[in-house]
Parts: sequence; structure tokens; C-alpha cells
Amino acid sequence: MAKRDYYDVLGVTRGASTDEIKKAYRQKAKELHPDRNMTDNSCEARFKEVNEAYECLKDDQKKAAYDRFGHQAFENGGGFGGRGGHPGDFGSAFADVFEDLFGDMMGRRGGGGGRTRAQRGQDLRYNLRVTLEEAYQGLQKKITVPGSVTCDECNGTGAEGAIEPTTCPTCSGMGKVRAQQGFFTVERTCPTCAGQGQIVKNPCKSCAGAGRIERERTLSVNIPAGVETGTRIRLAGEGEAGMRGGPSGDLYIFVEVQEHAIFLRDGKTLACQVPVSMVTATLGGEVEVPSIDGGRSRVKVPAGSQTGRQMRLRGKGMPPLRHGAGAHGEPGDMLIELTVETPVNLTARQKELLREFESVKADNSPQSTSFFNKVKGFWDDMTS
Repeated sequence: MAKRDYYDVLGVTRGASTDEIKKAYRQKAKELHPDRNMTDNSCEARFKEVNEAYECLKDDQKKAAYDRFGHQAFENGGGFGGRGGHPGDFGSAFADVFEDLFGDMMGRRGGGGGRTRAQRGQDLRYNLRVTLEEAYQGLQKKITVPGSVTCDECNGTGAEGAIEPTTCPTCSGMGKVRAQQGFFTVERTCPTCAGQGQIVKNPCKSCAGAGRIERERTLSVNIPAGVETGTRIRLAGEGEAGMRGGPSGDLYIFVEVQEHAIFLRDGKTLACQVPVSMVTATLGGEVEVPSIDGGRSRVKVPAGSQTGRQMRLRGKGMPPLRHGAGAHGEPGDMLIELTVETPVNLTARQKELLREFESVKADNSPQSTSFFNKVKGFWDDMTS
């Protein structure tokens, strides 16, 4: 069967430019690729035909010969045959548009042709514990962070004398090499530069060509007032140094607020359990309580207070977490919860007075009276 005209195969005119030919080839290759037409056996032959046509017409010399002599230009060793030169060998043609067609399938990243000359450093995490007082006030805290920093000897280039690395000759800076396997072109990491796209001829003795060295750093961290457990603070560029001059990663400070011996925190609200004597709870009085700012407040205890009674001190809780200069908000409150303490280690006289108090019958225990009336009713219902 006679071969079809290469221009007809690609669907272009004889006066088409190189860009028009390449664009037409892309469209045909996408349309006819066997992986996208597994149920149509005819597509494989047409796909080969398209690649053969593009292999010829993309080359100026081959195209000129074809325009003059047609298919006869490549028959009987007509000057363009031989291994890798025949139009039917479409490996190089397919490689030209490989990334355009299937780059995403092979994990290609946009921009730069896949070059990986400089790699960004990894992000770091630092767990920081602060007291509740520090969380209330906010503070500047110094921390020591282990990690890598840019090598001073080579300025991060990885080369002796801070000489810029040279483009890898194997992959021409792409970081990947291609190999033809049947109808497919497979990309692999370049073995010469290990995917970097560049090579260092004389590695820096301090960093062994990495462009960074291990060193502890002392940083000053601003802990804003109002932080809670789980608050995350980002320090841009304070993570691991990048490879061969790449940008540094970020440092993330995760804050944990320690439990307090006196105060229990719930967001901006602080709670404090205050024990009071039986006499104070009965007759009423005052009790002095601490506040998180180090101050003291006197709280009135109403007569007849029971365990669990709460009183609120406005504005004595935690401040709002401020994320910026324009942030605003009111501080939280502090809840005082009373705990009536039963006296222990009584003297003989105290015991005598309590027995005398108990012998004087009066309706001054309403909760007990109510409870036992309910119990009596429960028992009566069970026996009737």
C-alpha cells in the first residue's frame, strides 16, 4: 500500500511553519495514542504513521528533501536513512513533545523544565512549653534549634571558592534522562547529578558539596499574650537551609501551656476553687483570692453559701490572643467556686458546742429536709 502524504497525515499544508507542524503533531498524537484508545486496534498503526510524518517534517533538511522528492528521498539509502535517521524511527519525535502530552502522568512539575538546581529546606517543628503566667503576660523567649544552616565557606553553592555549579552534561540541567522502550519514552533520575541538574567539580570541604552544615541556632521567639495549648507560631525562613543555595524552610513553634496549681483555664475564662470554713459559709464573710496578674481580690461570701456556689470577677481572666496590631477583644473573667470545708481535729469543747447546736431543732437545713422528705415518700410508695 502506497504511503500517504506526510502533510495529509498531519493535516497541514505544504507551506506550514515548524510551529504549525509541531502543534498539529501534538493534537494527532494525543488523539491517537494507544493508551487512550485501547479498544481501537487501528489507532496504533495510525499513531506510528503520525510519528513517522513528524520525524521527517520537523527536520529542515529532511523536509526539504521530502518536498522535492517525496517518499523516494528516503528509499534505497537516499541520504537520510540508517539507524535513528529513517522517518519510521519516531522515538526522538515523540520525545520532543513527551512532556507536553504526558508530563503530568510522569510527575512533571510546572515551570523550569523540571530543573532542580536548588532545593528548598525542610520545615522544622519546635514544641515550646510555657507557664500560665507567661501565657497571660506574653514574653520574648530564647530557644535553641538544632538543624542545618547555609555553609559560610561556599555561600551555599556547595563548591570550593563559592564557584557556581555547572550544568550536568548528562541531562543538560533537566535532572532527568530519557530512555526509549518500544513505543514509549521513560524518564529516570539522572545518575550523574542525582536529579540536581548541576554538578560540583570541586566540592566544598566544609559541607562536602551540600551547601549547608549542621549547627545549633539560638532564636528569640515572641510569645503573644493569650496563647493557648495548640497555638502555632510560624517563623518564615528559620527552618532547614536549602540545598545548594535553595531557600530555607520555615520553623513552626507549637505552644503548650502547662497546668497551673491554682487556676483552671477554659479559653479566656479562669476558674479557682476556694475553700471556706463552715462558719464563714454559714454566717457569711469575706475571703481573699489571688488573680493571675499577681494581685489579690476580696470576695464577699453570702450567708448560707453551699459548696459549688460560683461568683464572677469581671476582667480577671486571660487576655484575648492578639494576631495583629488591629486585633481587639475584652479579657475573660475569673470564676470563684466555693468549697465548704468540714472541720477536722476538733477539740472537746468544739465537739460539745456542735452537739449543743445540733440539739436545738430548727429548720436551717433545707436541702437535707427536702432530700429526706423525698426519700420518705419513695419508701412509702415501695411499701404501699
